[in-house]
Amino acid sequence: MPLTRSARVPGRVRAAVEEQTPEQIAHSIEEFLLEHTKAVVIEEGRVLFDMRRAKYRLDTEHGRCMFQLWSDSANMVRRVVAAEQRKGSLRLAVLRFGQTKPQTLELTPDQEHRTPSAREATRTKFLRVLERVLAREFPEWKVDSLRTAMDLEKSFGPAYARGALVQGQSAWAVVAVNAEESQATIDGILTIAILWLEHCRSIGDGRRVWRGVKVIVPRGTGILTASRMAWLNQRAAQWEQWELDSATEEMEQREAADTGNIATRLVHAPDREAVRERFADAIKRVMLLVPEEARPRVETVIASSAEMSFLLHGLEFARIRSGYAGNSFNMHEEITVGAAASETPLTADSEDTLREMVTRLFERRHAGGDKRDPLYRMQPERWLESELRRNLEPFDPHLDPRHVYTQVPAFAGGDRGMLDLLGVLRNGRLAVIEIKADEDMHLALQGLDYWVRVRRHHLSASGEGELQRAGYFTGVGLAQTPPKLYLVAPSLRIHPATETVLRYLAPEVEWELVALDERWRAKLKAVWRKRSTDPRAVV
Repeated sequence: MPLTRSARVPGRVRAAVEEQTPEQIAHSIEEFLLEHTKAVVIEEGRVLFDMRRAKYRLDTEHGRCMFQLWSDSANMVRRVVAAEQRKGSLRLAVLRFGQTKPQTLELTPDQEHRTPSAREATRTKFLRVLERVLAREFPEWKVDSLRTAMDLEKSFGPAYARGALVQGQSAWAVVAVNAEESQATIDGILTIAILWLEHCRSIGDGRRVWRGVKVIVPRGTGILTASRMAWLNQRAAQWEQWELDSATEEMEQREAADTGNIATRLVHAPDREAVRERFADAIKRVMLLVPEEARPRVETVIASSAEMSFLLHGLEFARIRSGYAGNSFNMHEEITVGAAASETPLTADSEDTLREMVTRLFERRHAGGDKRDPLYRMQPERWLESELRRNLEPFDPHLDPRHVYTQVPAFAGGDRGMLDLLGVLRNGRLAVIEIKADEDMHLALQGLDYWVRVRRHHLSASGEGELQRAGYFTGVGLAQTPPKLYLVAPSLRIHPATETVLRYLAPEVEWELVALDERWRAKLKAVWRKRSTDPRAVV
């Protein structure tokens, strides 16, 4: 519910309290976070929580709306007295414990919270710096047509500076990004560089030879880019990565052989039957919250020997955890319930409320649900992943349905915004499966990321047999060959850039692009596929 004009003035929040009940405030927060799964929480211009990794709890007892947020590094509790939708964000008037003067807490849809004018000023300044640096570093080459203009038709956005270095009939494409952009934007530069090189080659008259592309990233941010660049086709183009310090205007080249050091971790596969037996009573408590006729729709996932989650079409709605209670050696079990980042402990007092919440979830999230409903639209990749886990046959009949794992190895530091499945073909070859339910121009290189990590764990001298020692693919004779990369998305959600980028991958990366019928929630069906062995083939 929007606030009155007077309620927007911090000193008059009391008027807003009369307009909004704690339940209405909590509903506004919950709906915003359901709608924006990549939201961040900002206080005094500083990002406190990234909701892709944080959790929250809302409590409206005793006539107050209490908002608790926590992550691995922080914990915060605020009393929310008013909520206001404003320019795509949700502004909360909050009180700290013991305070009477409210402060502002802002929920924004993503990390980018600069004003358009501030972004434009930063990018214009960077363009001037870049032109000076290029002229100094490459004095024999002419800097040509540097720009940041948006070109949606060719997928070029204003975050990336694009241009060329020209010397007679020879030229280099140049793409750069400044340090004020998000890390996700910086990590996306190689996709843009490939598209820019392809564009430069396509518009020429054939007399200019485009040797390759120089990719320029802020100093200290190029680990992922270096790892990806090592697996591009060296015969198709020359690839150079440079790192620039905009403050000192110093730039240095990063060695092409540097494959980066992206941290991954290989967690030992838990004994699934032992975990189910240990949590038997807790499982019964959770299932009693679910309408009886809907229980066959529940999917359970064993996260570790001490954690188990319950999913509805990929969306987690309950979790069981076990650990030591306090400072004692007594084991303690906790059941929490809530969709996505929301968590509320299941207790005798909260049981009826949580049962109603779970019932509403099952009524709203199903294949024939309302496409406008946030609970229907939420986490489509996880929904698609759950469908593939249940039935791999329409996707590829050569995959072994007995051995399908999620994110093994896992990327340290959290979710990359993508989902990965690791399976095995019936001939023993590992299969890396990248899933995307919405259009994403970076699909190809994000899939490459996971392929590189799996290959490293599987084929390195120290990693021989590492996956099976960790409890995966028990009884399977794994082939000592690189994995096969599958990229899976609904047919109308495959970005036009994907096939262009795939053509520039190294020949060692065998890939298959699988397009699914748009009605995949109701029934999985592959409508066409393309392979690296014949990229033009459509089946």
